[in-house]
Amino acid sequence: MMSKSHLGLRLLIATALAVCLVLPGFPHSRAGADRSNRNPNQKRNQNPDTDQTQEPIRVDVNLVLLDATVKNQAGQIMADLKKENFQVREDGVTQKIEFFGRDELPLNVALVLDLSDSIGPFLGPLREAAQTTLAALKPEDQVALFTFSTEAELSVPLTKDKNKISAQFEGFKARGATNINDGIFAAAQYLLATAPKGRRVIILISDDVGTSAGGQGTRDIVTEATAADVTLYNLKIPGYNPPGTLFAASQIPGLVNIRKVMDETGGELFDVQNVASLDTVFRALIDRIKTRYTLGYYTSANGAEGKPHKLDVRLASSFGTKGKNYAILTKNSYYFVP
Repeated sequence: MMSKSHLGLRLLIATALAVCLVLPGFPHSRAGADRSNRNPNQKRNQNPDTDQTQEPIRVDVNLVLLDATVKNQAGQIMADLKKENFQVREDGVTQKIEFFGRDELPLNVALVLDLSDSIGPFLGPLREAAQTTLAALKPEDQVALFTFSTEAELSVPLTKDKNKISAQFEGFKARGATNINDGIFAAAQYLLATAPKGRRVIILISDDVGTSAGGQGTRDIVTEATAADVTLYNLKIPGYNPPGTLFAASQIPGLVNIRKVMDETGGELFDVQNVASLDTVFRALIDRIKTRYTLGYYTSANGAEGKPHKLDVRLASSFGTKGKNYAILTKNSYYFVP
């Protein structure tokens, strides 16, 4: 039997979400949003029977919310879909979609900037691109800046003043190793601990050639990112890496699998072919993350089950076959926390 306090909480959440879907730009409740009392280092699910490629989203109420980007066969965004076009299954069981919208919520963006030797020639153009691109964000959007080479560090905490971010590029010097692992993990841990309202995104700016595995592996990084309700995007730039560096990097064990983190969190790659295209590609990335579909349903799962629940989001059969006629970028599982 549901207690009055739990019933009141559920009604409060439902009311708040209904308001959020009516008022554009108003932050809505999200799966796993209440993390203020969580220890970022607390033990994750370690069930040996769990498929390790399916990292969970952790939620603390029985409302599950998903963000999704949908592309057609040609890779173009499908921007005019309706609630009835979507189907959501949890552990193979079809769910009733209670909430739907294409929200323009406040964004919390963590830029994770590679400052290793190979990036040196691109720092100037990156500063200019960041200045113009970040100016396109809404006034209420926040940006933080992390940098990494041999080690990762927070350079600028979340701020609405985007000029603070681009101004930091002026004094940066490229040197040291490429510790992508700790760069992504530090940003995810920060967003988990601060739990800002609105959507949370990490943008990795790097040539993706890691030369140091740091202290966290791919599984830890995916777990931290999904716990923080973060989506990873990768702005891949063509760094200068001689053949010897590329060969040495290929022999280093434990380097983060960036593609896996993006796939698990629903993000994607934006490949910069040359310096001249940097600003255009950076703008396209920001435009992509600003608006995604939001789907919400109530789950019958409970924390006592102690297992991850797999999610499958697809379109109605009239749109064809998922993976062939269209693609959906979204998280693929969650873990219920009572």
